[in-house]
Amino acid sequence: MVLVQVNRRIMCKVMMLSLSIIVLFSSTTYCVNLKPVSHIKSATFVSEYFEVGPGTIAAKTLLDIEFPKGHIGVKSFDAELVDEDGNSVPLYETYLHHWFAIRYFENITMSHNIEKYPDPFKAITFKRNEGTCQGYILPHYWGFGGETRGTSTNIPDPFALEVGNHKKIPHVLKEKWMFNIMAIDTRGVHDRKGCTECRCNLFNLPKDFYNVTKGINGQLLSPNYKGGLFCCQDNFQCKLRNGFLGPKRRLALRYKLRWVNWKEYQVPVKFYILDSTDRVRSNGSKIIHECQVEYTILGIGDNDSSHVQKANIPMEKGGYLIYATAHMHTGVINATLYGKDGRILCSTTPKYGKGKEAGNEEGYIVGMSVCYPKLGSIKIKDGEILTVESRYENKFRTGVMGHFYIYLAEQLPG
Repeated sequence: MVLVQVNRRIMCKVMMLSLSIIVLFSSTTYCVNLKPVSHIKSATFVSEYFEVGPGTIAAKTLLDIEFPKGHIGVKSFDAELVDEDGNSVPLYETYLHHWFAIRYFENITMSHNIEKYPDPFKAITFKRNEGTCQGYILPHYWGFGGETRGTSTNIPDPFALEVGNHKKIPHVLKEKWMFNIMAIDTRGVHDRKGCTECRCNLFNLPKDFYNVTKGINGQLLSPNYKGGLFCCQDNFQCKLRNGFLGPKRRLALRYKLRWVNWKEYQVPVKFYILDSTDRVRSNGSKIIHECQVEYTILGIGDNDSSHVQKANIPMEKGGYLIYATAHMHTGVINATLYGKDGRILCSTTPKYGKGKEAGNEEGYIVGMSVCYPKLGSIKIKDGEILTVESRYENKFRTGVMGHFYIYLAEQLPG
């Protein structure tokens, strides 16, 4: 400690001497404190490539993606779609419906040559986020869609999402990460907007599609299901304009993480996803969640009005709100999170593109605003009922989503 203090005094004197020439005629003498080297590390990775052709769907699960090793605190996780030359792909060529980063544990006693297993998922266990949806519905820790380039994922200091703590991982398991990606190539399609909304009548569905395809609830899809995730399965084809021909190409997800080595001064946050379609009910003292993930807006009535979808969701465990935003689709007006007393915890609004370059595509949602409340100003109580509200234009849309993302800290820095 003495050596550090002496070195700082010497450095200060040297800096003062160097600066004395500049401030020769000033009556004020000051010392410049050099900023320490940033404690935040970063790395950029590129996922495994996948192929798309005009009008085709790529719905891929990529296991064991590259991820920083060790006991760390993740500060941000950003991603975008790129081609083989590393160029950003605009949404009007290939629409990034979503990318989700999912945490899982692999059983090291079973996982040798896991790719050769008839069902490799039998060797893994998902470790979902703290959100309220049932089972493995919306289990991811990071992920957006077309708005990904313009939406901040940064968690402010000294908060971070803790991962890689081996004390919390059984010795027969290994922590890994996977991507779930859906990309819709819209080059040459008959109805670009309809394809990005996964409207069933625009795709080459199998003849027995409604007789064999099960929805979120495990039941066969209704013939009234007009569009959404289940009509955008891997290699499904959206209708092309007559005579259109175009080349296939290989794309990948380029992603950048920022993190810190976990230290005692880091304050952990927990990540929650709250779904505006959650059909909450109770069975005695037990709360049952039934997240639908997506919904359809019929567009009945006044098109100048807005369509509101909301859910009242009890939070078993609360905390201080550190970050909030929402994953939404084109047509959104805003998304709002309310506390039990009706107070607004966060209201997030979209940014729509105005040009042709990637990240500013005209007519597409290219970003969502983020709420960073003043430290300690918003506390959600244990058991508090929150209201998630998503507001869209009242026009016919399928596959609409309204997912609120929040980071909560159980304690504040001392």
